[in-house]
Amino acid sequence: MEQSEELDLAVKILEVSPAVYLSTISGDGFPETRAMLNLRNKSIYPNLAEVFNEHKTGLLVYFTTNTSSHKVEQLKANPKVCVYYSKPEEWRGLMLQGNLEIVHDLNIKKTLWQKDWMMYYPKGIDDVDYAILRFCPLLAKGYHQLKNYTINF
Repeated sequence: MEQSEELDLAVKILEVSPAVYLSTISGDGFPETRAMLNLRNKSIYPNLAEVFNEHKTGLLVYFTTNTSSHKVEQLKANPKVCVYYSKPEEWRGLMLQGNLEIVHDLNIKKTLWQKDWMMYYPKGIDDVDYAILRFCPLLAKGYHQLKNYTINF
């Protein structure tokens, strides 16, 4: 399989996976995994599709979370994470590894903001507990219908 085809498969699973799983490293050195909103899923967040169009080759991922969350503490201590997308009924999966960073750019926070997030961040975009995390993978390992592929960035 050519790398352009592998990259297309990777982008497609980001766009259809209902959830994404984020693993961080806890203070005792063990991984912790949790489900996150998949902001790249076009059917769930159609208004965000344009945000990611220019980042297809880098598989850029954004997450939203509470600044006060345990995962943010873990990321400050160790930004190395693993992210996983899947469509098990289609025998597809994608694992990404890299570093996660906290975004302080208000324009990005405004661009990604969704009205229904008010239940999590009552003060809206300016809520100090509203955080955006940016992930640019260094490695991708995918599985697509009995074929494995690896992409290094």
